[in-house]
Amino acid sequence: MHTIDIPLVQRTWDMVLPIADDAAQLFYGKLFELDPSLRAMFSSTDMAEQRKKLMQIITVAVRGLDRLSDLLPAIEAMGRRHGGYGVTDAHYATVGEALLWTLDQGLGAEFTPDAKKSWALTYGTLAGVMQNAANSPIAA
Repeated sequence: MHTIDIPLVQRTWDMVLPIADDAAQLFYGKLFELDPSLRAMFSSTDMAEQRKKLMQIITVAVRGLDRLSDLLPAIEAMGRRHGGYGVTDAHYATVGEALLWTLDQGLGAEFTPDAKKSWALTYGTLAGVMQNAANSPIAA
């Protein structure tokens, strides 16, 4: 079984922060390329503000990986909110693909196979928590 290399995820994320808005633009561009139907979910969204929120949320999650149990209630609440927005389980795979692609673009050679594996595990863990919360009877 693989484990998340938390310091590696945190170090690589710190490299993304100086280009945060560019990375967020790359992410949403790729997300909408992968699934154009997702664009409708953001039709009345201020995308500049959405990009800031995305980067802030990822930053909080990445910095809190070493105390994940403290983050779980917020991650679960976010999953329930996203369920209310119409986010489905299939969307999580698309978001994960867009995130890993964005990290590859932004980090270049620093996005090593180990970094990619740790990021995939990180995203999979957090997305799983969100999906479970969205699909739980409490979410309804």
